[in-house]
Amino acid sequence: MTFEDLLARASDTLLQALVGRRVVRLLARLDPDLASPDRLREVLTDLRSPAALLLDPATRAELLQLLPFEQARSLAIDLGVDADQPYDALAALAIRRSTARGAALLDFFSVADDEPTGDEQKPSLELVEGRHGLFAHQRVAARAVLRDLEVEPHRVLLHMPTGSGKTRTAMNAICELLNRHEPFLVVWLAHSEELCEQAASEFAVAWRSLGNRQLPVQRWWGRHTLAPDGQKDGIIIAGLPKAFASAKREWRELGGLAGRVGLVVMDEAHQAVAPSYQLVLDLLSQAGSATPLLGLSATPGRTWNDVDEDQRLADFFFHRKVKLTVPGYDNPVDYLVDEGYLADSQFESLHSAVGIELSPKDVSDLADGLDIPARVLQQLAEDEQRNLLIVHRTEAMARTHPRIIIFAATVEHAVVLATVLRSRGIRARAVTGTTPEGERARAIRDFRDPSMETRILVNYGVLTTGFDAPTTSAAIIARPTASLVLYSQMVGRAIRGPRAGGNATATIATVVDPGLEGFASPADAFINWEDVWE
Repeated sequence: MTFEDLLARASDTLLQALVGRRVVRLLARLDPDLASPDRLREVLTDLRSPAALLLDPATRAELLQLLPFEQARSLAIDLGVDADQPYDALAALAIRRSTARGAALLDFFSVADDEPTGDEQKPSLELVEGRHGLFAHQRVAARAVLRDLEVEPHRVLLHMPTGSGKTRTAMNAICELLNRHEPFLVVWLAHSEELCEQAASEFAVAWRSLGNRQLPVQRWWGRHTLAPDGQKDGIIIAGLPKAFASAKREWRELGGLAGRVGLVVMDEAHQAVAPSYQLVLDLLSQAGSATPLLGLSATPGRTWNDVDEDQRLADFFFHRKVKLTVPGYDNPVDYLVDEGYLADSQFESLHSAVGIELSPKDVSDLADGLDIPARVLQQLAEDEQRNLLIVHRTEAMARTHPRIIIFAATVEHAVVLATVLRSRGIRARAVTGTTPEGERARAIRDFRDPSMETRILVNYGVLTTGFDAPTTSAAIIARPTASLVLYSQMVGRAIRGPRAGGNATATIATVVDPGLEGFASPADAFINWEDVWE
């Protein structure tokens, strides 16, 4: 018997009693039809669920008396009470929700318990997941950053490996400062539009979970303009080229923020001592006291072999650096790989036989830490054998890696490689600094699409930082460089681990040309500058 069948046996008098006589009288005054038996059954089940009516001792006693004898006897047997006197036995029986008898009673009438108990809704011990929480190693770094920013000289560099969540960690620290102080204005400086948008998106996600008030996010890069109303609270995400151009053109636009900025953040802070940064920082600090400064970098050095240049960067931050550390590990990169934050990466060399000739000046410049001359890069880009080596390795990678990024030697090199790969049936696009903004956005969007069809981005000069496509699991570095910083940034595009939305393994293939040195893994890069900072 279903509950509907049982309720259909109820008399008018019982229905009125269950609904409540005051309610029935009011219904009758509004409309006599509302007090009919059929409507009262509807009202009753709207007021209380079938499970609630059956589990309530008073209403259960009334309802079970409506059962035919054989049905009452069958229910008594199911509930383990006297089946010879089923009505009396059922009336005397105490039944609690979430017990075997409670479940048997509801099953008998094909009723689901749609009202969980208070104990089920509110357990004694409950784990609540933070909506924008940090991993343990990130929390330690964020606390250290906040501690160093509070004391003289209010300047610190956050040193975390590529792919370990520098932006997320910094945004959590920024949200803490914004919650502590009101009003509080943060200016975030970044080189590329991709880095700027990444920062703006990350802040929006973090503040929705951690913030204590409504705040404006001001975009100031590309076509975006700075609001003229003198922002005093929130965050301004500024493209360094935009801010630098404004500072050279008219100092008042940027200088007008001086005295109101509580914190300046410098993304990719190994560029901090560049003239463009210096001019912008001077204007933001012209109110008298130095503006608190947080730098972010995976590679806290300017070069790999010019100690004086790297020393300038360390001096700029007063040798105050928060380095990601993990107990039990000499190098945190090893921990990040072991725990799945970074991919377990296989590094391989593609040995090129290009017969390039380095002039004595080229050799001297490379020894001094200067990057590879443009004419050498052009010569490498035009070599057919070298390009065939790259194409063949890419095609082999495409069998096991659905997302691959190639770093070309020149703009034309990127276009050539992408064109050849497309002609061979591989979905490849070229993205360079000359690619129109809309076309570049479409190419990146297509690359990030969740489809398992193999897709390749061949780029020059625009995707080394700020590019977020965690499913990228392979990279071919066909652009030789003497910069360990640049090399580390290129590698970082493909080594996001599974716990950070990436892959368990990754493959990095570096084209090695005669006479040009290469670099090793990110673990080596992470500790390269420690002697300078210490």
